[in-house]
Amino acid sequence: MNFSLPEIRHDRAGFDALISLYAQTKDCLFDDIDIDMGATNWFDADMCAAFGAILYRLGENLNTVRLINIRSSVEGVLSKNGFLSHYGREKIPDRWGTTIPYQRFDVKDDRYFAEYIETELMHRSEMPVMSTGLLKKFRESIFEIFSNAVLHSRTEQGIFSCGQFFPTRNQLDFSVTDLGIGIRQNVKENTGLDFAPEEAITWATEGRNTTKHGQIPGGLGLKLLGKP
Repeated sequence: MNFSLPEIRHDRAGFDALISLYAQTKDCLFDDIDIDMGATNWFDADMCAAFGAILYRLGENLNTVRLINIRSSVEGVLSKNGFLSHYGREKIPDRWGTTIPYQRFDVKDDRYFAEYIETELMHRSEMPVMSTGLLKKFRESIFEIFSNAVLHSRTEQGIFSCGQFFPTRNQLDFSVTDLGIGIRQNVKENTGLDFAPEEAITWATEGRNTTKHGQIPGGLGLKLLGKP
């Protein structure tokens, strides 16, 4: 089977392209799958988190996945962050230090994820100077993404992370992906509220909204990630 991948940017079109790849391949078993990247003239490095999750699932279903016709510019980026080392290519040094390495974590790897955040994100020279209190809240906000994936997604295939810093834009893109049920389904099953996907995300990041039950408080973690 052969699938063609367009350019992948951190935008609606990029996510739609990866969703399309997932939809076309999710039922594949014991197949040889070639993903043709000849038309992929750009690939935002942080999108490796979602792309890697899809490819990992294909591997778990005993498919053989090959990435073919990768353009040299794209191959350079995806080799620097270590993504292509999972697909037969060598990792190359990141001279400018702009990548946050691609990595997969098991759901019990919270300690390793915390170390990853400290080493690859919190101590970067590009990070703004923060007070002790703000730094603590920022660290908690990032870790909350991992915690929610573990607690609510029911993923059995791990959590994937990657990022990229763009000096000319003064921008850091950081992504975390899981292969679980998603916020919309989790909210619907636990509260009965049937939101559209984007509405479910907004609901989950507001106030004390939570899908937890019992005496354990919830609803504050994802609020830290919402826009002020």
